[in-house]
Amino acid sequence: MAKGTSRGRLIFRKIVKVFKWAIILFFGSSILVTVLYRWINPPITPLMVKRLVEQVQDGKPLKLSKDWVSIDEISGSMSMAVIASEDNNFLKHHGIDIGAIRKAVEANKTRKRKLGASTITQQTAKNVFLFPSRTYFRKGLELYFTGLIELIWGKERIMEVYLNVIEMGDGIYGVEEAAQTYFRKPASALNKHEAALIAAILPSPRRYSAQKPGPYVRKRAAQIANLSGKLTRPEWVERKK
Repeated sequence: MAKGTSRGRLIFRKIVKVFKWAIILFFGSSILVTVLYRWINPPITPLMVKRLVEQVQDGKPLKLSKDWVSIDEISGSMSMAVIASEDNNFLKHHGIDIGAIRKAVEANKTRKRKLGASTITQQTAKNVFLFPSRTYFRKGLELYFTGLIELIWGKERIMEVYLNVIEMGDGIYGVEEAAQTYFRKPASALNKHEAALIAAILPSPRRYSAQKPGPYVRKRAAQIANLSGKLTRPEWVERKK
């Protein structure tokens, strides 16, 4: 009995040791990668990989179009459009917008089309670090990475990464590629209306078109353009004046 107990304790200690080092490895590597991405642009995201796999499974040609540009090479109208569309309180919160969550929960009690309350920071964390899924575990990881990038990157870098990695069409990622594809111009030259059209398709960028907008996209773009002029402009937008 004593021998069996001793062996059980030894196995338990080994499990605890492995678990401890796994935790250290996870936190250490995730913090290191986040720090590196403060200055190094993410070369590819899990969503991009997922879309490529889907293309192979569907027998379609591989398509992944992206062209990274700095925040100074992106029209200030684009930053304002996504803030108006996705996260009105982007400059005020620390990654999580509690007020927006409460409003969404209350509104969703009576809505068929459910409102989301993910901030731009959360969407960036999800896009850069995680594969799409709807599990509580992934949501927990999303919140963890949200806190990390708020702390390490800051708002300007978060916006720069967001506008460069977000899916903006079938195989199209980032605002530079979207601007060239839909309007035949660089992201730096997007006007308020064009930026609003791109922002309007973001909930379903493979379903809606910024180039040939239907009634929903045109109406949504008008709302975004109107609201974007009323919101506080971040420092990186102001310095473009």
